[in-house]
Amino acid sequence: MYQSACSAAAGGCSEPERTDRDGLITHESAVAPVEHDYSGFDIVKATQYGAIGRVKELIEAGWDVNQPDSETVTLLHWAAINNRRDIIKYFLDKGAIVDAIGGELNATPLHWATRQGHLGAVVLLLAAGADPSLRDAEGCSCIHLAAQFGHTALVAYFIARGVNPDLQDRGGMTALMWAAWKVCALDPVRLLLTLGANPSLADHTHGNTALHWAILARNATAVSTLIMKGKASLEVPNLRGDTPLTMLQPHLGSIWIGSKVSEKVRDLTQQSQRRNLIVRFTLDKRFRWWSMIATPFLVFYLAGLIFCAETLIIIKIFLLGCLYALSHTIGQTLFDETLMALLPLSVYMATKAWFYVTWLTYIAPTVSFLASVSFLTSSAGLWVCFLKSWRGDPGVIQPTQEERFRTIIELSERGGGGFEPTAFCSACLVRRPVRSKHCSVCDRCVARFDHHCPWVGNCIGAKNHKYFMGFLWMLMVMCGWMLYGGANFYVQACNVNMDEGLWNAIVAIGSCNPWVGWVMANALLHMSWVTVLTICQTYQVVCLGMTTNERMNRGRYKHFQAKGGKSPFTRGPIKNLFDFMECGCFGIVQPLKTDWMQYFDFDKHVEHEPLLRPDNFQYV
Repeated sequence: MYQSACSAAAGGCSEPERTDRDGLITHESAVAPVEHDYSGFDIVKATQYGAIGRVKELIEAGWDVNQPDSETVTLLHWAAINNRRDIIKYFLDKGAIVDAIGGELNATPLHWATRQGHLGAVVLLLAAGADPSLRDAEGCSCIHLAAQFGHTALVAYFIARGVNPDLQDRGGMTALMWAAWKVCALDPVRLLLTLGANPSLADHTHGNTALHWAILARNATAVSTLIMKGKASLEVPNLRGDTPLTMLQPHLGSIWIGSKVSEKVRDLTQQSQRRNLIVRFTLDKRFRWWSMIATPFLVFYLAGLIFCAETLIIIKIFLLGCLYALSHTIGQTLFDETLMALLPLSVYMATKAWFYVTWLTYIAPTVSFLASVSFLTSSAGLWVCFLKSWRGDPGVIQPTQEERFRTIIELSERGGGGFEPTAFCSACLVRRPVRSKHCSVCDRCVARFDHHCPWVGNCIGAKNHKYFMGFLWMLMVMCGWMLYGGANFYVQACNVNMDEGLWNAIVAIGSCNPWVGWVMANALLHMSWVTVLTICQTYQVVCLGMTTNERMNRGRYKHFQAKGGKSPFTRGPIKNLFDFMECGCFGIVQPLKTDWMQYFDFDKHVEHEPLLRPDNFQYV
């Protein structure tokens, strides 16, 4: 019945087709549209095809809007399954029973519309008082049907309209369980977790949680989402005594299980086995975190000791190779992907710490007091900007649950067009302000997003971008002072003369104090990439008036396309600089202050993505 109804929904609206001699279906050339004659349609067929004129004619002639057919299906059922919104409104105005039961599944029109994912029809029926908690003959309410068929927009709308996300069907299955069992896409599992669904509930028949069902279905996306985002327990047994942990163990290393999930399962398995003290100690999260922070400090120091050792160069190279192999082995043994993401930050901290030790121990006695003050001043500015970039709020958009519900209801009831991925974030369930983006590393939306920087371990956005720029400039200056101080040290303390040639200077450095040379080499390396990054960032901000994200993806955004790829936010280099710094320079310039966390429209332009219709919308 559902298939025939959906076929009827498409009938009369498609382009004319013909079959050629090879049996292939081809389309006729475009011709002027022909007005269809619906005068011979009965009331059901007219409803299916959306012939509202014929429907009104028959109703006015005395047809009872609530008269069911031989299968107890009402006209409102047919209008709902075919998403005929004008006809739904008309039938409701004529007194159609909104929760009429009909068909083989004893379903309501709301059930029929939900199965097909028709958001527009669902909005109209709920507004007319339809009850989404009613169960059909299979024991499912509407939120269960929406989850089974992957209609994420409907799941969101039902919850926003007050449906309990943990509502259980006749067998105790929740929407989260159905989504984990039936839908391999990221949503609606992620959405249900965001809206408060409980991953610990178990069904009545098998005692399975949502994670049990995801594992049984080999739904890798749901398994990863439930474990990594939903924090689902791996140790809850079902009625057979099987826990998700025991169910996953035979599949470790399989393609369908992600590396993060496999690693977490192995960790839990090792912890449950309670091996010797050393193993338990190495599995401790706090120990592993501090090991990640400390390793670059130690490696830097040991590498410096190797350079300072009075031995043959070939032996130094061998020892450096051993140091690399040892650090690589430690990294593979102790550190997972999450901890490895801290490596750039810990390398930065270790390098700067040894900069200070080297300056105070070796360089300060050989340079002027003013040079040391300048070095420490630039260092103080560096740490202020670094801390505000690292620990500061980049402009994270953090809605309350009530704000999420209001947004979902607003976008749904105005047609669902606002749900396009670049205007609505399905992970955070918020309207995306212009210039914002969801950071996949931090799993959050950031206003005026620039990029995620591993060197500061944070996103760079509207609220910390200027501090990040200060961090880059101060770091470049500090590295410059380090190179100056090191060069001055070798001239004053070691009598190194660059006029004698580069190789002779390197030999003199190696015989005098290789440690300072090792630190200078790191300063030069840091200064090289920092200079490139600083120039690019400054050029983008001042000259182009755009972020890194916009420069890389401007072809996706309509407001950039309308300007031929140029930024619509630029006001010229001088004004761009003052706008970015939010500085009026004692009233000389009036910076344009924009709250990018609340900036949703730019001359009614939105980012360039295909418009999703209410009847085919799914979160991405």
